[in-house]
Amino acid sequence: MIQLNVTIMGQSYKLACKEGEEAALQEAVAYLDSKMCVIRDAGKIKGNDRIAVMAALGIAAELLATKSPEGPLSDMTMSEVRQKITAMHAVLDMALTPQENLF
Repeated sequence: MIQLNVTIMGQSYKLACKEGEEAALQEAVAYLDSKMCVIRDAGKIKGNDRIAVMAALGIAAELLATKSPEGPLSDMTMSEVRQKITAMHAVLDMALTPQENLF
């Protein structure tokens, strides 16, 4: 195992990976950083944890849409998948907004 120093949304992390898998990890980090920065820059969602959840949901939906022809999103267009993700964001915003008052 080797350790890589990476940065996601300006925060440094030390991650371990198998030798030879560095490029794949760097690509994954860049993809995640890009998704999270787009969400942050839209300004609708506050807090790194909420941004991470939204990015994870988006990435999971992308994976499910492409992973299996029998998957739960396989019969949907990408536009419909995006609409579903937007709806999930709205539900999470409603659920998490009261928690912002706790901090």
